[in-house]
Amino acid sequence: MKLLDFLKSRYLGVVARGMAMGAADVVPGVSGGTIAFITGIYQELLDSLSRIGPHCITILRRHGVVVAWQYINGSFLLALFSGVLLSIFSLARLIGHLLHTYPIVVWAFFFGLVLASAVPILRSIPRWSLSVVLFLLIGIATAVVISELRPGQIPATPLTLFLSGALAICAMILPGISGAFILLLIGIYPRVLAAVHEMQLLNLLCFAAGAATGLLLFSRLLSWLMHNYIARTLAFLAGILLGSLKIIWPWKLPLAGSGDAVNKLAPLMSNTSPSNFTAETGNSAYLGAAIAAAVVAMALVLVVDSLGRNYREGKSCASPQ
Repeated sequence: MKLLDFLKSRYLGVVARGMAMGAADVVPGVSGGTIAFITGIYQELLDSLSRIGPHCITILRRHGVVVAWQYINGSFLLALFSGVLLSIFSLARLIGHLLHTYPIVVWAFFFGLVLASAVPILRSIPRWSLSVVLFLLIGIATAVVISELRPGQIPATPLTLFLSGALAICAMILPGISGAFILLLIGIYPRVLAAVHEMQLLNLLCFAAGAATGLLLFSRLLSWLMHNYIARTLAFLAGILLGSLKIIWPWKLPLAGSGDAVNKLAPLMSNTSPSNFTAETGNSAYLGAAIAAAVVAMALVLVVDSLGRNYREGKSCASPQ
């Protein structure tokens, strides 16, 4: 009976959204925050995470587990992050295989996905002014500057893993900036993967603790900004999304002096045109397939955005006035 109730509730849809976020987070260059926004749960996610804190213990003591769970929107968070984890563990290998086998087509799909994702964010800006345009340009510049950074190397100590986890999770929440890409830039990404594959529990705990801390603190800040400065915040997020297109441009050439491990990761290669890609590498640019993949992705985003708007409007109508 409980399973039937779950299937009839909205949480099955939340699990599906979480799986889409997890699939995006696997790719260095695509953010799960983008998926959260276009599927209509971004604000609810931020608000729910921002409620988690020491005051929850007081609510738990005074009113019990049920009230505390409802206060933090626990069922929503549980369903969402269950979907994220399910997707990461089930789709990571498949997405990795596709990236290595059909890199141009896969990156073209994500390029169309991110490009179209800017539409619902820009549409959500309630009013335009000179300051809003300025924040849009600042967001674009921020993403472009990040894309120009080159990988560094930092040692995998408990402190650096903690800070890396906090930084990566903050990037993951922002539409357009991938947490995995940030880990690549600071040189800790291979060490995190090694910790996962080799089950280095201490390193994993340090990274997870940093991610949890960053998630709770940064979501609180973003939630406050969305409630108090929504136009400027949305403009900045849209700018980051548009600027991040440089990171996931499908046709890339290896950086001078880069190793094979870097060459397999598109965000850390230099952009080029399809014709120059063919001339330099002697390989097909798969232009037709790439365009088709981008168009499919854009259409998918617009459909999902339409469903997301219906979800938000329905939730708003259901809320007590």
